[in-house]
Amino acid sequence: MAIPIKYNLRNLRVRWRLTIATAMGVALVVAVFIMVMALARGLSATYVSTGDERNLLVLRKGSTAESNSQLTREEISRIRYLDGILRDGKNDPMVSAEIIVIINLARIDDSGRANVLVRGMKPVGLALRPQARLIEGRMFQAGLRECVVSRKLADRFANCRVGETFRSGSTRWRVVGMFDAAKTAYESEIWVDADEARSVFHRDFYGSTLLRTASPAASTALIKRMESDRILQVRALPEPEYYQEQTQMAGPIRFMGGFLAVIMSIGAAFSAMNTMYAAVGARTREIGTLRVLGFKRREIYLSFLVESILLALIGGGLGCLLSLPLNGLATGTIGWNTFAEVAFEFRITGELLAKGILFAIVMGILGGLLPARMAARKPVLDALRAA
Repeated sequence: MAIPIKYNLRNLRVRWRLTIATAMGVALVVAVFIMVMALARGLSATYVSTGDERNLLVLRKGSTAESNSQLTREEISRIRYLDGILRDGKNDPMVSAEIIVIINLARIDDSGRANVLVRGMKPVGLALRPQARLIEGRMFQAGLRECVVSRKLADRFANCRVGETFRSGSTRWRVVGMFDAAKTAYESEIWVDADEARSVFHRDFYGSTLLRTASPAASTALIKRMESDRILQVRALPEPEYYQEQTQMAGPIRFMGGFLAVIMSIGAAFSAMNTMYAAVGARTREIGTLRVLGFKRREIYLSFLVESILLALIGGGLGCLLSLPLNGLATGTIGWNTFAEVAFEFRITGELLAKGILFAIVMGILGGLLPARMAARKPVLDALRAA
């Protein structure tokens, strides 16, 4: 016969001060765990949702990112007219030669400065990115020092609204448009004309080429054709695959979050253990009475262990509630490949909340094992004699 759960709930209510203190400790650990994991998940989701399956991204062979790739104008010309590339209404190949540079801008709240990615692209670059759409102003014009800025960057950095200008080195860029990129990696970028970027930043090369293929079969053939060309020496891959590779930058955040959560959980488990030891000490006669009534040692052990888990579940639920306001909150971090700001949102999912609850249960079990064992092993006569 098991000891009723209401017995444990009554004891948690009677000792409400200890219950609240311990539950809050568990809640803080669970909240931190969920917040850090939501940060890493939001960062990964930003890259996973970026790219179009119809596009190929071409980089220098051996390069791991656009920022450390170099393609010459001759190589761009050689790629531009390969068979299998889709053409637009003007019969021009849908190819955008691009370059990534990094500039330093002041934050809008005067909290300092940060590196920002500037992508030089051809005008067709917008058509190659269906996730992005202009929401204000117009697209930049080739040959002019104009730019379009993502909505998220405009909210975070000074002088990035439509009609404003910002300085980079000795050059002023006029913001003529703002775009929304549907929570993709492009929301961390400013777009300018590729040749203007090369001129202003003194680059005699491009970094990558984005192109639209006519069909999946053409995509496969183009990859084989470009990578077997000894003159080109390039690496071609589907655009979504490239951004999948970039999700590795969320790995260190997950590691740090897990490490921090483990360290904090040790403290929370000791707090739960301390509470349960106090409960065992205060209920010595109750334990003896339970034994006299016929409850076995294992049933007393299980009852105290369940009480510890219930205590942790209360804390876990509170921790989940504390973390929920962060869901969808826009923030930024430093990209490992470019050392520029990456804009993204915290993403708290049902799965993540369930992991937080499971984490709380583990803390409850760890905190309740020894006190429950102590309660179950108390001699009956000694327990009944306790004052």
